Amino acid sequence: MGQQQLLLIILGVIIVGIAIAVGLSLFSAQSVQSNRDAIINDMNNLAAQAYQYKVRPTSMGGGQGFYGGFSIPSKMLTNENAIYDCGGNVAASAVSFSFVATSAQNPSNTVTVTIDAEGRLSGWVYTGDFQ
Repeated sequence: MGQQQLLLIILGVIIVGIAIAVGLSLFSAQSVQSNRDAIINDMNNLAAQAYQYKVRPTSMGGGQGFYGGFSIPSKMLTNENAIYDCGGNVAASAVSFSFVATSAQNPSNTVTVTIDAEGRLSGWVYTGDFQ
């Protein structure tokens, strides 16, 4: 083989190596973003359940205008996306409280959000790769 052919083979191997590295990087970034989106969706569902609890009368198992006594249902405490926590039972006179989700894929990735008196989520805080 000539010198030119060897250089073309080496150049081809380098280009294929770079393409594989870029592809892996893109896949990893997509995986992190997908996990973050799934956690946000789960937290929106939990917030809807918390708000339903708040507006429900105590005679029907609700909070009568407060989040006090709300706790995340045991089946929703953990799933393939994350582990969810609101600090156990919420304080009796609470008109707002925070949810924390710790990613199941990487425990250093967390999402914290506060649900307010109107059931809206605000103050989103992302840590780890979610930033």
